[in-house]
Amino acid sequence: MNILVAHNFYQQPGGEDQCVAAEVATLRAHGHEVTQYCLHNDSIHGMNRIRLASRTIWNHSAYRELRKLLRTHRVQIAHFHNTFPLISPAAYYAARAENVRVVQTLHNYRLLCANGLLLRDGEVCEDCLGKLVPWPGIVHKCYRGSRAASTTVATMLATHRVLGTWWKAVDVYVALTEIGRRKLIDGGLPADKITVKPNCAYPDPGAGTGKGGYAVFVGRLSAEKGLDTLLEAWRHLGGDVPLKLLGDGPMATAVQDAAAKDSSIQWLGHVSREAVYGLVGEAMFLVLPSRCYETFSMAIVEAFAKGTPVVVSKLGAMAAIVDDGRTGLHFRPGDPADLAAKVRQILADPLELARMRRAARLEFDQKFTADSSYKSLMEIYRRALSGRSNFEGAVPSIVHT
Repeated sequence: MNILVAHNFYQQPGGEDQCVAAEVATLRAHGHEVTQYCLHNDSIHGMNRIRLASRTIWNHSAYRELRKLLRTHRVQIAHFHNTFPLISPAAYYAARAENVRVVQTLHNYRLLCANGLLLRDGEVCEDCLGKLVPWPGIVHKCYRGSRAASTTVATMLATHRVLGTWWKAVDVYVALTEIGRRKLIDGGLPADKITVKPNCAYPDPGAGTGKGGYAVFVGRLSAEKGLDTLLEAWRHLGGDVPLKLLGDGPMATAVQDAAAKDSSIQWLGHVSREAVYGLVGEAMFLVLPSRCYETFSMAIVEAFAKGTPVVVSKLGAMAAIVDDGRTGLHFRPGDPADLAAKVRQILADPLELARMRRAARLEFDQKFTADSSYKSLMEIYRRALSGRSNFEGAVPSIVHT
């Protein structure tokens, strides 16, 4: 099968990028021809506001480039991961113009929410859910704290809702969990087009020993990831267990300050993928204290691959993936005292921790391997190919391509 995989990389690497790399490698390992079309947000530097806004709504050059690629490589499936902000929804119309089926994996809630997180001021927010024009996102400056930037995203969303892009131009949407699928349906996406396929870890890194005697956090150092909750919980713990933080982001200074005051906290910054696996595999457990829903978490899957249990906020996909008491523990979102209590619970029972390690690895073997991901992906592609051959609607007349 000839497949095009398209992805707009963010300036700071994350789980989406890992997922794209894993799926492309898996597809190629099974003999498929994969053409990649990638843009990177680094190119935004030097781009004026009007030009960026225009490209976010409809990128003419991406439309033309994709049509040429699709035709040259005789692509059958165009699989999009992130189209925001540079690829734009014009990409779907490029595929349709070449009679290529469209699959869109939804790694966040961008089609429902300006910041893609359903989060505002550190709390879950669904004010824009189902609205034709997501005006609360503009009022509250939900994207990058900027009313102008938020207006651009809201305009893109409203424009393509009016055009019917989300309903007519995509054959299959891929949600990463069932809870994520339900939220997307609540936001107005067509239920009959949304299927569920979790991400995978590829290649399998193999189980670790868990004998490092520390906890670990992996991810972006930002408010929505619950860093304030995590650091406060470690103040409650008073040095009971060391904490290693892997990653970078806007809260790096706060993490540095916490590490300077508490010798049990160590910030390692951005480290290689191999180093992440090594550190996670030797950790007693992983902590993910996010305050937002999360559509998925590659950190959880990678921890399970290493046999490392996970302590998570009882919220969204995290709570759905981690089985409380079996593959990890849940704590009340935003509650550092409850997080500290769950950490002490793990530390108090080494036998239970060992049982959780075995269960975590078993969960990976049963749900998150490359083989299971590949089988699901093939089903999704077959589903997309089995649809009607003619696109219900041409390129929008308001756009000159």
